[in-house]
Amino acid sequence: HWNMATILIVDDSKTVRRDLRETLEKAGHKVVEADSGTAGLKLMSSTPDLKLVISDVHMANMGGLEMLKAAKEKFPAWPFSIFMLTTDATAGVKNEGKELGVSAWILKPFDSTKLLQAIAKVTAAK
Repeated sequence: HWNMATILIVDDSKTVRRDLRETLEKAGHKVVEADSGTAGLKLMSSTPDLKLVISDVHMANMGGLEMLKAAKEKFPAWPFSIFMLTTDATAGVKNEGKELGVSAWILKPFDSTKLLQAIAKVTAAK
């Protein structure tokens, strides 16, 4: 049994957002989308029942980690989990993400079964 969750997808790729949305909605989740870190940050503060943020690391103007740094200042103890979706899972990037509270790294192209299992874990815990 899946816990329904509101999930924010932050990615500058329309295709990635569409694929994620389809996977998540099929599993019964509510999806909110942002095409940049700046837009993602705004949605974090205006989406009351947000359970999870899935963000790309590398995006134009404000990447995923920069977005998280800005979010940390706004919400010192945020009520949602964070997954980074990336092609870049190098140690340096992962360490920086861990310090910012990232709970999982999802490599592109994503495996929908693994992604949904990871989501079920974090949404059940929150």
